[in-house]
Amino acid sequence: MTTSPERIRTTHVGSLPRPQDVVDCLFAQDRGEPYEATRFEEVMRGAVADVVRRQLSVGLDVVNDGEMSKISYATYIRHRLNGFEIGNVPRATPQDLDDYPEYRDRIAAAGATPKYVRPICKGPISVKTLEPLRADIARLKASLGGGHEGFMTAVSPGTIAVFQPNEYYSSHAAYLEALAQAMRMEYETIVQSGLMLSIDCPDLGMGRHIRFRAVDDDEFVRNAALQVEALNAALVNVPAERTRLHICWGNYEGPHTRDIALSKVLPVLLQAKPAQLLIEAANPRHEHEWELWERQKLPDDKVLVPGVLDTSCNFVEHPELVAQRLLRYARLVGRERVIAGTDCGFGTFAGFGAVHPAICWVKMQSLVEGARLATRKLWNQA
Repeated sequence: MTTSPERIRTTHVGSLPRPQDVVDCLFAQDRGEPYEATRFEEVMRGAVADVVRRQLSVGLDVVNDGEMSKISYATYIRHRLNGFEIGNVPRATPQDLDDYPEYRDRIAAAGATPKYVRPICKGPISVKTLEPLRADIARLKASLGGGHEGFMTAVSPGTIAVFQPNEYYSSHAAYLEALAQAMRMEYETIVQSGLMLSIDCPDLGMGRHIRFRAVDDDEFVRNAALQVEALNAALVNVPAERTRLHICWGNYEGPHTRDIALSKVLPVLLQAKPAQLLIEAANPRHEHEWELWERQKLPDDKVLVPGVLDTSCNFVEHPELVAQRLLRYARLVGRERVIAGTDCGFGTFAGFGAVHPAICWVKMQSLVEGARLATRKLWNQA
């Protein structure tokens, strides 16, 4: 995705609310229950066509398939890589929620955090199949038609390692190396299709209070550097300008008092190859971090895509607020180096999401209108 010399463009992180028939298909597939492949494809094709239409109708510039075929941004990989098995390991909970067990249990009971048994690495990792990816690409490109720019998400090696426990490799570094080798094919296939590659990297933020909760910040940053090194190795044949990276601290309503500061991970983040950085920037725990760019120069080969919509609440941001958030960044790093984005996805786990589906699209409309307001102010348009 390129910036524009004439206006601020718009996009989002990736996942969008799935219709119930999609959710039913995904859970049947994930549980190994019988399902009809023809029906699965019919449901997915229709859902992708509809979600692309919705994105374009609200005026988003760069759109995707809403991650319709993925049960979640991190665990979908179990169906594409060898070496993972379902084990008796429950879904990880963030440390800040464990600090408040009554609140944690209340939101879990309300369905805000679905019960899910995680895949575990129990054998050598290799590519099982590229067919689900090729099907994703075909559906999105068919729905896009000509003249519209699309992106496809893929999980980072570090995020797989954070959420899928390793019981096979001798070290975290060895696990990352194997994951990087396996994920190369997915990354390269997406870019070769003509789509933008968007890599989910909550391991660089949320990983601090999930996988690395027992260590200090310095140790976490050292491991984050290993995760970025693995990602860069996996991207060796992918042009930086065709790649974007998303970092966040967890798309859930909670205290977030265990979040590591962006300032501590930013030096490592800037070493990652992707040219576009999608950084959570609208929620109350991280919105203040725009000030970092007063003293941190954005590298010449990078573009900022700050989140200007909070994806964990049903408040609809006023377009003027969206514009204000964009103006802060544009005035610090340059108006032609900012793209309007969202904090996270609106459906990070199929069938669950804090934002009501209909309200998601109203928020997206506010994103587009806010980008137009910021454009008028920055380019002094009538």
